[in-house]
Amino acid sequence: MDATARSGETPANPSAPADAAPGQAGAAGHVNAAGQLGTAGQVGAAGQVGEVVGRADAVAGRAVETSQTLDRGLRLLHLVADASGGLTVTEAANQLNIGRAAVYRLVSPLIGHGMLRRDGDGRLRLGAGLLHLARRAQPLLAEGALPALRRLAEQAGATAHLTVVEGGEGVALAVVEPSWTSFHVAYRAGARHPLDRGAAGRAILAGRAGDAAPVSSSGELQAGAYGVAAPVLGVPGLEASVGVVALAPLDVDTIGPQVLAAATAITNALR
Repeated sequence: MDATARSGETPANPSAPADAAPGQAGAAGHVNAAGQLGTAGQVGAAGQVGEVVGRADAVAGRAVETSQTLDRGLRLLHLVADASGGLTVTEAANQLNIGRAAVYRLVSPLIGHGMLRRDGDGRLRLGAGLLHLARRAQPLLAEGALPALRRLAEQAGATAHLTVVEGGEGVALAVVEPSWTSFHVAYRAGARHPLDRGAAGRAILAGRAGDAAPVSSSGELQAGAYGVAAPVLGVPGLEASVGVVALAPLDVDTIGPQVLAAATAITNALR
């Protein structure tokens, strides 16, 4: 007997062919006996998938835009840091290759967070908020450098130190004195000196030019003090040197490789 012509029953889909199997959709996409969607329902499902894909693309686009904005903001901070006289918005726009309006959008939140400030002439300069971050980072730098400094101090029989750049000067961030010598230099952590005087500062300047060779000095910072230092290279955002200072002349051929080994160890510990 024909399934659609049973006594007292109404066909599930009058427009479907008589031999349509239960659960199949009719040509018009009506709901069949199994409750499934036909062609029209399938089109609807495809449309929903398209909407989901469209939303995902929009989210991905916003993520790329946010990443680009963050990159530009960080590049702006580096540009201002490298400009001793500060930067105007126009100068920043030219160096970033973006419009002035885009620079203003970057500057506003950076000023709000204390990372940038405007001087009396309206030029962009680094803000005090960066000093707060730097102070938080310095103990981590010192902790990472201490094992290499201890080895260097014991090997050389001289006071070892890690010097970093802060405010255009060299600052002794960490100092380790040898344990077995009768006399050695008492070098205070936090001591400051110009970068163009002393082995530590001149090693940093040499590192800026890509020269990793040890640098020696004699009496440049203190009469009767001798130093050997080498730059710490390869740590993004860090300008530093590692070295030793002693009360007697230092053999650079002997101490130099030890200082270089300490600089490499500190680089590996900090990056």
